[in-house]
Amino acid sequence: MENLKNKRIAILVADGFEEIELTSPKEALENAGAKTDIISPVDGKVRAKSGDEWSKDYPVDVALQEAEEDRYDALLLPGGVISPDKLRTNKTAIALINAFWERDKPIAAICHGPQLLINADLVRDKKITSVAAIQMDLINAGALWEDSEVVVDDKLITSRTPDDLPVFNKAIIKEFARDRKNKA
Repeated sequence: MENLKNKRIAILVADGFEEIELTSPKEALENAGAKTDIISPVDGKVRAKSGDEWSKDYPVDVALQEAEEDRYDALLLPGGVISPDKLRTNKTAIALINAFWERDKPIAAICHGPQLLINADLVRDKKITSVAAIQMDLINAGALWEDSEVVVDDKLITSRTPDDLPVFNKAIIKEFARDRKNKA
């Protein structure tokens, strides 16, 4: 098991994220020793969906406008239809994603989460997977889309759906544990 002790992971969501796509990776990361923070433009609590139904509220640890990339080692972008759609037009959210990219920090996205990578202009010529609903969006943005449980292309880790969470969680733990500072 990879060790994420002393690693801090940012989880960026807005209202309408798919609950299991936050809770399952968050639990896996914390079990591996990481500290996680839910970051959101929503004040106080952010609301999850479980499929088509509204679910629980989750406390926001850090307001998006106060989030700083340098406090974190990696970024997780859960999916769901609503949350990525709200965040992809949020300039502060896109700037935060780009800050992680520019500082060579890994970014993981599942389901509709890769929509944010399109708006951050990070998918061109990258191997990516996602939920089938946004496959053409990614291809049209220049991604090399493939239908796999998880795809790792350098520091981007993507996955399709909640069914793939066991494999996705293992992949993000492995990639988030890598020491990128000593990379040639």
